[in-house]
Amino acid sequence: MGKLKKERNRVANTGGNLEKAGNLRVKGENFYRDAKKVKYVNMLKGGTAIRNAKGEIVRAADYQSTETPTARIAPNRKWFGNTRVIGQKALENFRESLGSKVNDPYQMLLRQNKLPMSLLQDPTKQGRMHILDTESFSKTFGGKAQRKKPKVNISSLEEMVEKVDDITESYAPAKDAKLLVNQVTEWTDQARGWYLQAGQSKRIWNELYKVIDSSDVVIHVLDARDPVGTRCKNVERFIQKEAPHKHLIFILNKCDLVPTWVTARWVKHLSKEHPTLAFHASINNSFGKGSLIQLLRQFSGLHSDKKQISVGFIGYPNTGKSSIINTLKAKKVCTVAPIPGETKVWQYITLMKRIYLIDCPGIVPPNAEDTESDIILKGVVRTENIPTPEDCIPVILDRVRKEYMQRTYEVREWKDPTDFMEQIARRTGKLVKGGEPDLHNVSVSILNDWLRGKIPFFTPPPSIDGTQETAADAARWGEKDSEIKAANAAAAKAAHLERQSAERKAGRVGVDQLFRKIRVVTDFLPDDLENDKDLKEEEREKEAQMIATKKEVVALAEERKKTRKAAKEAALAAEEITDWDEVFSSVVGEEGPVVEAPIIAGEEDSELELSEEEGDEEEEGDDDQEDKPVEAAAAATKKAKSTLPAFEEEDIGKYLFDSLSNLWDHVSNQRIVQTDPRKSTKDKRMTTNKRKVGVHYYETANVKNRNRSKVKPDGGANKKKRRA
Repeated sequence: MGKLKKERNRVANTGGNLEKAGNLRVKGENFYRDAKKVKYVNMLKGGTAIRNAKGEIVRAADYQSTETPTARIAPNRKWFGNTRVIGQKALENFRESLGSKVNDPYQMLLRQNKLPMSLLQDPTKQGRMHILDTESFSKTFGGKAQRKKPKVNISSLEEMVEKVDDITESYAPAKDAKLLVNQVTEWTDQARGWYLQAGQSKRIWNELYKVIDSSDVVIHVLDARDPVGTRCKNVERFIQKEAPHKHLIFILNKCDLVPTWVTARWVKHLSKEHPTLAFHASINNSFGKGSLIQLLRQFSGLHSDKKQISVGFIGYPNTGKSSIINTLKAKKVCTVAPIPGETKVWQYITLMKRIYLIDCPGIVPPNAEDTESDIILKGVVRTENIPTPEDCIPVILDRVRKEYMQRTYEVREWKDPTDFMEQIARRTGKLVKGGEPDLHNVSVSILNDWLRGKIPFFTPPPSIDGTQETAADAARWGEKDSEIKAANAAAAKAAHLERQSAERKAGRVGVDQLFRKIRVVTDFLPDDLENDKDLKEEEREKEAQMIATKKEVVALAEERKKTRKAAKEAALAAEEITDWDEVFSSVVGEEGPVVEAPIIAGEEDSELELSEEEGDEEEEGDDDQEDKPVEAAAAATKKAKSTLPAFEEEDIGKYLFDSLSNLWDHVSNQRIVQTDPRKSTKDKRMTTNKRKVGVHYYETANVKNRNRSKVKPDGGANKKKRRA
């Protein structure tokens, strides 16, 4: 074999690739292991360094060699240029537009990772510099003074006196942090009782952080009787600082225990910070269930890129978190009780396919301003764990109106809280040995009534100007104040409607509620319900506006529907216009319908025979059929008539009518074929042979004695054969 022939064969074996030979094998490849298996075994055996007898590394493992070969970066601009570039003008405009909306609770920021948030949020720890940092005394007064006149806010002695008087009037000792009483230290002189540490354990806070980390939407449940007292400010600040991408919602639960106008005012006040809903937890007669589900669906629509969203419920103990979940599910999925601490661990509940609910144990953030009575009256501690519940009764008598306590416990007058409890003990028969009143059990029963809402009480909501407004003040407005109030209410209502319309156009998150549909179970006095009249009027106007808006939407939808229907009918009418020239043009050049005369007994032969003249007429009719289709039909009729024997007039008329009907059916079929290319009728369904094909195998073959029709051989014949 010549040299050129070897080279040609080598190129053919390598597949035309001279750099890599096609007949090379992996080391270890043989009959038992292919190349893929060998590489897999080497991968399992590899990854370790090879050492000699002394333990020195002869060959380092893959990716573990300390010797780095010299490398060269490709001269491409993409390795050295900026990945994302933005101009200063665009950055300034974006910072201004985002700064005005980033703190809006009704607008959500989606896909925050794609934005240069570090360039947008400048840390401003100190908004205003201290005057001594900019202008010290040495540079302002004395020989080294750099200014001729110091900056003084007061120009005269009278102004200084007025300013001092204003400061003295507005001074609040409770807010003065320099007083020794108000100083907060890391220790306390007197240890609080162990029962006051409920909801503050490390386990409870771990459950809270698990719920917050797992939730996309955090619902803070508040007690409608005391919304400010049941707010967890520390948790709100934590969410706002550490997890600003999570949505926070307020829910005023137990709104059936306060007047309707109080609920509406608190919702309006809290809605300035976060979306707020009023809610009454009940499986059968609830309020706010549809509004909450609609709000959660809106949040689910915002996170359309996620498979599902999780909604966590947090708040003080005994505020109704588990009851809200049971209301949304319309069945008991969480254990509930009118005592705090029933929920021990977090719990996942599926509300819908894309919405999950998370129940959380109640937490009590530490607050130095709360006294022991405040903590107990918030419903944090179980009443059986309180050693001295009598200390909380004076606080209840100070908070609740006297008329409500008289009506609830049927006590007319009392001198002090002890006298009040003694009268209740004697009336209810709670006495100890010697006929003495059992003050401990009486105070426990009063606390239970307080926690379960049997004592009418509510915290007055802040008024329009921000001050606390009591029910008595609201009921004692004069005529002039009423006129001013009506004017302010009209202006506020107009502004509210404009804001609502703007929010709808902007697509903000929010749901409107009709508070007059709340079923208030607590019986309040008329002066506490004075503002309900104004609220009901506002609710009626709001409902009328909602109905009008709904009617407009329905009318617009009906108008669009009518327009579409008219356009569709016009299109169908245009299609239904018949072009007779097109219809009858299909008949030209085709044979007319074959008309068969009825066969009469004894005339079979005469019907089949045609004379030569009739045959000639038929041929002439066929020749002229292209120009005169009507003549073809007449010739066919004439032909049929000539083949007929003598009929009566009625039979002939019937026969002609049938012939013309057949002709018209033929023309109509041609029209349908030409005008509608689709099939006018369905094809006939394919039929199958339902009968069995072939024979049964076991009827002819004897398999395991299954051939029951097998004939046994004759025994007598066999015996004769054997004898023979």
